[in-house]
Amino acid sequence: MAEIVLGFGTAHGPLLSTPPEKWDLRAEADKKNPNHAFRGGTYNYDELLKLRKAENLSEQNVISVRVERHGRCQKQLDYLTEKLAATKPDVILLVGDDQREWFMEDIQPAFSIYYGDEVINTAYDEEKALSMAPGLAYSMRATHPPKAQIYPCEAELAGRIIEQAIEDEFDISASKSPPVGPKGPKGIGHAVGFVYRRLLNDKPIPLVPVLINTFFPPNQAKPKRCYEFGLMIGRAIKNWDSDKKVAVCASGGVSHFVIDEEFDHRILNAMQEGDFQTMFDEPNSMFRSGTSETKNWIVTAGILAETGFKMNLLDYVPCYRSDAGTGNAMAFATWAQE
Repeated sequence: MAEIVLGFGTAHGPLLSTPPEKWDLRAEADKKNPNHAFRGGTYNYDELLKLRKAENLSEQNVISVRVERHGRCQKQLDYLTEKLAATKPDVILLVGDDQREWFMEDIQPAFSIYYGDEVINTAYDEEKALSMAPGLAYSMRATHPPKAQIYPCEAELAGRIIEQAIEDEFDISASKSPPVGPKGPKGIGHAVGFVYRRLLNDKPIPLVPVLINTFFPPNQAKPKRCYEFGLMIGRAIKNWDSDKKVAVCASGGVSHFVIDEEFDHRILNAMQEGDFQTMFDEPNSMFRSGTSETKNWIVTAGILAETGFKMNLLDYVPCYRSDAGTGNAMAFATWAQE
């Protein structure tokens, strides 16, 4: 039977790929955004600044702190790179979210399994980068290679997961080929691109993309359903008649584009302690905008729940880019035998 040999979680936020002195490029965009999601409410920048004044976040929005925290993030990314190289998995099952990269308003699956033979990561597009909002070109360069890359997929395992989903009465979407855009097949999204470029250096370890709609109303699954979905995938891997070693990845999260350290610690602590009821009780309204990617971690925790692995939080790094608390909180973790 197949064996899960490693679980890992990594943030993939744009500040990981942006020099600390350039974080202000995105902060300027934050000041123009009238819809910052934070703890169930929605605020413009000035309202958010007033709301969080007592937290003195300006003390964390200085270049010396930015440099220190950026360095901590790179240390953990390097560690995960080394861990994966040492573990040598045959397959990576990656849980990520799709942000209108494959799926648009005409169809937005809550849960989707890709069971094709390969996906493409399209090349960095200089022309497109020039038209993007200030600062986003850095993250685009981090998720897209100079030349298009083909990543092989593990279609057999994906098919086994789909069978298990039907058996367990999960009505999921199954995709065998990428959607087609004006330039041909669409490339796989940033959740996969970041991991395969930054941690794997485009090495073609076969992939199973599991895509969750965390961002877009009205069909985002609640935390409990995400965990149950993960349990189902864990059963499918366990019952897969193969001798292959599988690594499971949570890509994205935690709170952003407004950082909420209280929320992050509550959820991450619950994962470490196996206190899943705390996650289930978290209102769905807390999982909005970028913070919704935390559900990728909840799915992953479900996949690994019956392995006996324990989550080890390597580091939690809140990276502030404005005095109002906007930015990316970064988390890095592994799941392994105690």
